[in-house]
Amino acid sequence: MDFESAVKTINILLREKQPVTFNSSWIRKHALNVYQYIQKNVRAEIGGIDWDRVTSALDRKYHKKWKPSYRTNAAAYRKKSEVNLILDKYKAKLYAFISPADKNDEHVRDIICIALVRIAQNGNILAREEIMKLVRFTIDEWIESRPTLSSWEGNESLIEKRVEACIRCYRYSGTFLGYLLKTLEYAGRGLRSNAEYSLTR
Repeated sequence: MDFESAVKTINILLREKQPVTFNSSWIRKHALNVYQYIQKNVRAEIGGIDWDRVTSALDRKYHKKWKPSYRTNAAAYRKKSEVNLILDKYKAKLYAFISPADKNDEHVRDIICIALVRIAQNGNILAREEIMKLVRFTIDEWIESRPTLSSWEGNESLIEKRVEACIRCYRYSGTFLGYLLKTLEYAGRGLRSNAEYSLTR
């Protein structure tokens, strides 16, 4: 078995059984051999199974059905080595947060985001700080280039709160930055930018 065949098997099972939701326990129950392959071969940088890699490879229609179990109220801690595992692995691609050259850069950028978000959700404060710092480059570019986000200009504290909330609430497979973008678009409706307000006084 390889990764492609494991994903194909899960897709077939989901199509046949049509569960409302599914998680790692569902996969273990219905395809033990697939689960065992994933457990052994699909690992996250800091340990454990990289379920984000698995679920993102499934047919898109199944992404939002994935309902993993997450620890709530994880104890806060600071562990720089966990963050460095991600940053060192992708250091040649960190420029993608400022100016991605193509779709591949955007894809790698989101892999970095999700890896850091998962560590932050485990309680690592340094991972949360790092992801917030990196995505601000992307958000600033969005504010400049997307009219739907122009109202966020100058609202630094509100942006920070929204990013923190997205880090905390991100659960399903799919792009973290896509989730963040939609959140800012919806939350920005009716929001008046501080920059605009200061010019009209």
